[in-house]
Amino acid sequence: MSDIANSECKPGSVEATPTDSQEQTGKEEAIIIVDDVRRDPHIEYHFTGAEIVRDIVVGLSDGLTVPFALTAGLASLGNSRFVVLAGMAEVVAGSIAMGLGGYLAGRSELEHYESEYERERKEVQDVPDREEDEICEIFEPYGLDRQSLEPLLDRLKANPVKWVEFMMKYELNLERPDASRTWISALTIGGSYFLGGLVPLVPYMLVANSYTALYISCASTLFVLLVFGFVKGRVMGVKSPLRSAVEMTLVGGIASAVAFGIATAMPHP
Repeated sequence: MSDIANSECKPGSVEATPTDSQEQTGKEEAIIIVDDVRRDPHIEYHFTGAEIVRDIVVGLSDGLTVPFALTAGLASLGNSRFVVLAGMAEVVAGSIAMGLGGYLAGRSELEHYESEYERERKEVQDVPDREEDEICEIFEPYGLDRQSLEPLLDRLKANPVKWVEFMMKYELNLERPDASRTWISALTIGGSYFLGGLVPLVPYMLVANSYTALYISCASTLFVLLVFGFVKGRVMGVKSPLRSAVEMTLVGGIASAVAFGIATAMPHP
Protein backbone atom coordinates (compact mmCIF):
# COMPACT_ATOMS: atom_id res chain seq x y z
CA MET A 1 0.00 0.00 0.00
CA SER A 2 2.81 2.43 0.86
CA ASP A 3 4.42 1.81 -2.53
CA ILE A 4 1.17 2.63 -4.25
CA ALA A 5 0.70 5.76 -2.19
CA ASN A 6 4.27 6.89 -2.85
CA SER A 7 3.86 6.34 -6.55
CA GLU A 8 0.66 8.37 -6.61
CA CYS A 9 2.30 11.22 -4.68
CA LYS A 10 5.37 11.46 -6.92
CA PRO A 11 4.98 14.13 -9.54
CA GLY A 12 5.22 12.81 -13.06
CA SER A 13 4.93 9.19 -11.92
CA VAL A 14 1.54 8.79 -13.60
CA GLU A 15 1.60 9.20 -17.42
CA ALA A 16 -1.47 10.72 -18.98
CA THR A 17 -2.56 8.64 -21.96
CA PRO A 18 -4.65 10.34 -24.63
CA THR A 19 -8.17 9.10 -25.00
CA ASP A 20 -9.66 7.95 -28.29
CA SER A 21 -11.58 11.21 -28.63
CA GLN A 22 -8.39 13.26 -28.18
CA GLU A 23 -6.56 11.21 -30.80
CA GLN A 24 -9.47 11.66 -33.21
CA THR A 25 -9.49 15.41 -32.59
CA GLY A 26 -5.75 15.62 -33.31
CA LYS A 27 -6.16 13.73 -36.56
CA GLU A 28 -9.00 16.01 -37.63
CA GLU A 29 -6.89 19.10 -36.90
CA ALA A 30 -4.01 17.68 -38.94
CA ILE A 31 -6.34 16.97 -41.85
CA ILE A 32 -7.71 20.51 -41.68
CA ILE A 33 -4.18 21.96 -41.76
CA VAL A 34 -3.22 19.84 -44.77
CA ASP A 35 -6.42 20.82 -46.58
CA ASP A 36 -5.73 24.49 -45.88
CA VAL A 37 -2.23 24.16 -47.34
CA ARG A 38 -3.58 22.44 -50.44
CA ARG A 39 -6.29 25.06 -50.91
CA ASP A 40 -3.92 27.97 -50.31
CA PRO A 41 -0.60 27.09 -51.99
CA HIS A 42 2.23 29.54 -52.43
CA ILE A 43 1.64 31.14 -55.80
CA GLU A 44 3.98 33.66 -57.40
CA TYR A 45 2.44 35.96 -59.95
CA HIS A 46 4.62 37.01 -62.86
CA PHE A 47 3.71 38.88 -66.01
CA THR A 48 4.15 36.57 -69.00
CA GLY A 49 2.75 38.71 -71.82
CA ALA A 50 5.81 40.87 -72.45
CA GLU A 51 5.97 39.89 -76.14
CA ILE A 52 2.39 41.00 -76.79
CA VAL A 53 2.94 44.25 -74.90
CA ARG A 54 6.11 44.85 -76.93
CA ASP A 55 4.19 44.37 -80.18
CA ILE A 56 1.42 46.71 -79.03
CA VAL A 57 3.96 49.35 -78.01
CA VAL A 58 5.73 49.13 -81.38
CA GLY A 59 2.53 49.30 -83.40
CA LEU A 60 0.68 51.89 -81.35
CA SER A 61 3.60 54.26 -80.87
CA ASP A 62 4.40 54.26 -84.60
CA GLY A 63 0.73 54.55 -85.45
CA LEU A 64 0.38 57.60 -83.23
CA THR A 65 3.48 59.43 -84.43
CA VAL A 66 3.85 58.76 -88.16
CA PRO A 67 0.26 59.53 -89.27
CA PHE A 68 0.18 62.48 -86.89
CA ALA A 69 3.27 63.99 -88.48
CA LEU A 70 1.86 63.41 -91.97
CA THR A 71 -1.56 64.88 -91.23
CA ALA A 72 -0.02 67.81 -89.36
CA GLY A 73 2.13 68.65 -92.35
CA LEU A 74 -0.80 68.35 -94.75
CA ALA A 75 -3.02 70.47 -92.49
CA SER A 76 -1.15 73.56 -93.64
CA LEU A 77 -2.81 73.10 -97.03
CA GLY A 78 -6.15 73.98 -95.42
CA ASN A 79 -8.09 71.02 -96.85
CA SER A 80 -9.36 68.56 -94.24
CA ARG A 81 -10.75 66.16 -96.85
CA PHE A 82 -7.37 65.86 -98.52
CA VAL A 83 -5.76 65.27 -95.11
CA VAL A 84 -8.23 62.46 -94.38
CA LEU A 85 -7.69 60.74 -97.74
CA ALA A 86 -3.91 60.92 -97.53
CA GLY A 87 -3.93 59.98 -93.86
CA MET A 88 -6.14 56.92 -94.37
CA ALA A 89 -3.94 55.75 -97.24
CA GLU A 90 -0.89 56.02 -95.00
CA VAL A 91 -2.57 54.30 -92.05
CA VAL A 92 -3.73 51.33 -94.16
CA ALA A 93 -0.41 50.98 -95.96
CA GLY A 94 1.54 51.45 -92.74
CA SER A 95 -0.46 48.86 -90.82
CA ILE A 96 0.06 46.30 -93.61
CA ALA A 97 3.78 47.03 -93.77
CA MET A 98 4.17 46.88 -89.99
CA GLY A 99 2.22 43.62 -89.83
CA LEU A 100 4.37 42.03 -92.52
CA GLY A 101 7.46 43.26 -90.73
CA GLY A 102 6.31 41.60 -87.52
CA TYR A 103 5.61 38.36 -89.39
CA LEU A 104 9.02 38.32 -91.07
CA ALA A 105 10.73 39.09 -87.76
CA GLY A 106 8.92 36.17 -86.12
CA ARG A 107 9.85 33.83 -88.98
CA SER A 108 13.48 34.90 -88.77
CA GLU A 109 13.52 34.23 -85.03
CA LEU A 110 12.08 30.75 -85.57
CA GLU A 111 14.53 29.94 -88.36
CA HIS A 112 17.44 31.14 -86.22
CA TYR A 113 16.38 28.86 -83.38
CA GLU A 114 16.03 25.86 -85.68
CA SER A 115 19.47 26.39 -87.19
CA GLU A 116 21.07 26.73 -83.74
CA TYR A 117 19.17 23.68 -82.53
CA GLU A 118 20.52 21.56 -85.38
CA ARG A 119 24.07 22.77 -84.72
CA GLU A 120 23.75 21.99 -81.01
CA ARG A 121 22.28 18.55 -81.78
CA LYS A 122 25.32 17.67 -83.88
CA GLU A 123 27.67 18.83 -81.12
CA VAL A 124 25.89 16.68 -78.53
CA GLN A 125 26.13 13.73 -80.90
CA ASP A 126 29.71 14.23 -82.10
CA VAL A 127 31.53 15.83 -79.15
CA PRO A 128 29.57 14.93 -75.99
CA ASP A 129 32.62 15.34 -73.75
CA ARG A 130 33.01 18.96 -74.74
CA GLU A 131 29.30 19.56 -74.15
CA GLU A 132 29.66 18.08 -70.65
CA ASP A 133 32.49 20.50 -69.97
CA GLU A 134 30.28 23.37 -71.12
CA ILE A 135 27.59 22.29 -68.64
CA CYS A 136 30.14 22.38 -65.85
CA GLU A 137 31.21 25.85 -66.97
CA ILE A 138 27.58 27.01 -66.81
CA PHE A 139 27.25 25.97 -63.17
CA GLU A 140 30.78 26.87 -62.09
CA PRO A 141 29.83 30.44 -61.02
CA TYR A 142 27.27 28.91 -58.64
CA GLY A 143 29.90 26.86 -56.81
CA LEU A 144 28.92 23.47 -58.29
CA ASP A 145 31.77 21.18 -59.31
CA ARG A 146 31.66 18.29 -61.75
CA GLN A 147 31.17 15.70 -59.02
CA SER A 148 28.00 17.37 -57.78
CA LEU A 149 26.73 17.59 -61.36
CA GLU A 150 27.21 13.90 -62.16
CA PRO A 151 23.51 13.01 -61.52
CA LEU A 152 22.45 15.79 -63.89
CA LEU A 153 24.96 14.74 -66.53
CA ASP A 154 23.81 11.12 -66.34
CA ARG A 155 20.17 12.13 -66.80
CA LEU A 156 20.96 14.37 -69.75
CA LYS A 157 23.11 11.72 -71.43
CA ALA A 158 20.22 9.29 -71.09
CA ASN A 159 17.93 11.71 -72.96
CA PRO A 160 19.73 13.44 -75.87
CA VAL A 161 16.66 15.50 -76.81
CA LYS A 162 16.46 17.04 -73.34
CA TRP A 163 20.22 17.50 -73.43
CA VAL A 164 19.99 19.61 -76.58
CA GLU A 165 17.08 21.62 -75.14
CA PHE A 166 19.10 22.19 -71.97
CA MET A 167 22.06 23.53 -73.94
CA MET A 168 19.81 25.75 -76.03
CA LYS A 169 18.29 27.33 -72.96
CA TYR A 170 21.21 27.59 -70.56
CA GLU A 171 24.18 27.92 -72.92
CA LEU A 172 22.68 29.96 -75.77
CA ASN A 173 19.83 31.58 -73.81
CA LEU A 174 17.37 30.57 -76.54
CA GLU A 175 13.89 29.14 -76.12
CA ARG A 176 11.85 27.67 -78.93
CA PRO A 177 9.55 30.37 -80.31
CA ASP A 178 5.90 29.55 -80.69
CA ALA A 179 5.18 29.09 -84.39
CA SER A 180 1.81 30.80 -83.97
CA ARG A 181 3.59 33.87 -82.58
CA THR A 182 4.49 34.97 -86.10
CA TRP A 183 0.86 35.55 -87.07
CA ILE A 184 -0.07 36.85 -83.63
CA SER A 185 2.78 39.34 -83.77
CA ALA A 186 1.82 40.43 -87.28
CA LEU A 187 -1.84 40.99 -86.37
CA THR A 188 -0.97 42.70 -83.08
CA ILE A 189 1.51 45.13 -84.59
CA GLY A 190 -0.61 45.84 -87.66
CA GLY A 191 -3.83 46.27 -85.67
CA SER A 192 -2.14 48.49 -83.08
CA TYR A 193 -0.69 50.66 -85.82
CA PHE A 194 -4.10 51.05 -87.46
CA LEU A 195 -5.84 51.97 -84.20
CA GLY A 196 -3.06 54.36 -83.26
CA GLY A 197 -3.20 56.00 -86.67
CA LEU A 198 -6.91 56.73 -86.31
CA VAL A 199 -6.33 58.88 -83.21
CA PRO A 200 -4.67 61.85 -84.97
CA LEU A 201 -6.84 61.32 -88.05
CA VAL A 202 -10.35 61.36 -86.54
CA PRO A 203 -10.38 65.13 -85.76
CA TYR A 204 -9.96 65.89 -89.47
CA MET A 205 -12.99 63.68 -90.18
CA LEU A 206 -15.15 65.63 -87.74
CA VAL A 207 -13.88 69.22 -88.10
CA ALA A 208 -13.93 71.08 -91.41
CA ASN A 209 -11.28 73.63 -90.44
CA SER A 210 -7.95 71.87 -90.80
CA TYR A 211 -6.13 74.19 -88.37
CA THR A 212 -8.72 73.60 -85.64
CA ALA A 213 -8.52 69.87 -86.35
CA LEU A 214 -4.73 70.10 -86.02
CA TYR A 215 -4.96 71.43 -82.46
CA ILE A 216 -7.48 68.74 -81.51
CA SER A 217 -5.28 66.10 -83.14
CA CYS A 218 -2.24 67.23 -81.15
CA ALA A 219 -4.13 67.19 -77.85
CA SER A 220 -5.79 63.82 -78.46
CA THR A 221 -2.54 62.18 -79.63
CA LEU A 222 -0.55 63.36 -76.61
CA PHE A 223 -3.37 62.32 -74.27
CA VAL A 224 -3.52 58.81 -75.74
CA LEU A 225 0.26 58.52 -75.48
CA LEU A 226 0.06 59.53 -71.82
CA VAL A 227 -2.73 57.07 -71.01
CA PHE A 228 -1.12 54.24 -72.94
CA GLY A 229 2.23 54.79 -71.26
CA PHE A 230 0.59 54.66 -67.84
CA VAL A 231 -1.38 51.49 -68.65
CA LYS A 232 1.74 49.86 -70.09
CA GLY A 233 3.63 50.66 -66.89
CA ARG A 234 0.91 49.16 -64.73
CA VAL A 235 0.68 46.00 -66.82
CA MET A 236 4.45 45.52 -66.91
CA GLY A 237 4.67 46.08 -63.15
CA VAL A 238 7.14 48.97 -63.25
CA LYS A 239 7.74 50.92 -60.06
CA SER A 240 6.43 54.21 -61.44
CA PRO A 241 3.70 53.93 -64.09
CA LEU A 242 3.51 57.72 -64.16
CA ARG A 243 7.14 57.91 -65.23
CA SER A 244 6.43 55.40 -67.98
CA ALA A 245 3.54 57.58 -69.12
CA VAL A 246 5.66 60.73 -69.20
CA GLU A 247 8.49 58.96 -71.05
CA MET A 248 6.17 57.64 -73.76
CA THR A 249 4.50 61.04 -74.12
CA LEU A 250 7.85 62.82 -74.44
CA VAL A 251 9.25 60.32 -76.94
CA GLY A 252 6.11 60.38 -79.06
CA GLY A 253 5.76 64.14 -78.77
CA ILE A 254 9.38 64.81 -79.75
CA ALA A 255 9.21 62.41 -82.69
CA SER A 256 5.96 63.98 -83.87
CA ALA A 257 7.30 67.51 -83.44
CA VAL A 258 10.44 66.76 -85.45
CA ALA A 259 8.44 65.12 -88.21
CA PHE A 260 5.94 67.99 -88.18
CA GLY A 261 8.74 70.53 -88.43
CA ILE A 262 10.24 68.73 -91.42
CA ALA A 263 6.84 68.44 -93.11
CA THR A 264 6.01 72.12 -92.66
CA ALA A 265 9.48 73.20 -93.76
CA MET A 266 9.04 71.51 -97.13
CA PRO A 267 7.81 73.82 -99.90
CA HIS A 268 4.07 73.48 -100.54
CA PRO A 269 2.37 74.05 -103.88
